[in-house]
Amino acid sequence: MVPNRRETSVIPVIKQHVVANTRIATDTANAFRNLVDEGYQHGTVNHAAKEYVRGPVHTNTIEGFWAWVKRGIYGTHVWVSPKHLPKYLGEFEYRYNLRKTPHLMFDLLLQAFPRPDTSR
Repeated sequence: MVPNRRETSVIPVIKQHVVANTRIATDTANAFRNLVDEGYQHGTVNHAAKEYVRGPVHTNTIEGFWAWVKRGIYGTHVWVSPKHLPKYLGEFEYRYNLRKTPHLMFDLLLQAFPRPDTSR
């Protein structure tokens, strides 16, 4: 999570979590304007000009994810505190990444917990 949408807040987080030379697609928000200078391949779409796809560059996937998260929060949870937001986002990320293989969700979840030591 970032405290705001300013470049000084966004760029350090990107640099911490995204490998240099990665292709990044964004809208034309000022926070992203210097990504090329930071060593990333950066393509933009201009939503203000009703541009949503430019060749292989689009933000449809991330926008779809956030729409799905918002529907889940407002429709199921109604409200989420900032303190617990990372936990909810982790749940939504897990479900989104496995949306095409839902039969794996439960087994993978169980594997995340250590087995009890029954040798005692």
